[in-house]
Amino acid sequence: MTPHDDAAQAGIRTSDPERIRALAHPVRLALIELLQDGELTASECAERLGQTVANCSFHLRVLAKAGFIERGEPRGREKPWRLVAQSRRLEPDVEVPGSFAAVTELASNFLAHVTQRFTTYLREYAERDEPAWRDTASLNQMTFWATAEEAAQIQEQLERLADPFEGRSTDPALRPEGARRVRLASLIHPDLPTSSTE
Repeated sequence: MTPHDDAAQAGIRTSDPERIRALAHPVRLALIELLQDGELTASECAERLGQTVANCSFHLRVLAKAGFIERGEPRGREKPWRLVAQSRRLEPDVEVPGSFAAVTELASNFLAHVTQRFTTYLREYAERDEPAWRDTASLNQMTFWATAEEAAQIQEQLERLADPFEGRSTDPALRPEGARRVRLASLIHPDLPTSSTE
């Protein structure tokens, strides 16, 4: 197993505000998503995102400096990029000044990114999509009373939901016939103090 394979399996876990802020940009979030399916050059990224090569190159370098991506195996003159790890856990830490502000900034950008993709599907594609796929699109919110330990258990269960599908992003042979990329975003947090007793 190579050092890259070790890092990819272990995932990235950080509270470093500078590293976290490196992800807090719409283009960088989109680049991370693209690279989940395998290595791509700046030109390939630019074509898929409708961006200039120069702009993608800049944002790829920012992600590399933050340790989220690295150079892949050269393809002749082409120099593709790849993820250092498929998973990233970016956590605020009271012992790390600025980490809460950085995660807040990232959360705002990430939720805007997710919302835009979801509403674009509903507005532009859902009506003409296959009924079976259209019915999978949903927006849910649940409110319940739980202890911190119970809420942590739910978080762990949500994180494990995609485990059975591991490897399908990078190995098309593992995808069953008719499989499409599916997005699941989860959000869990304690209620605000002003409404916690209502």
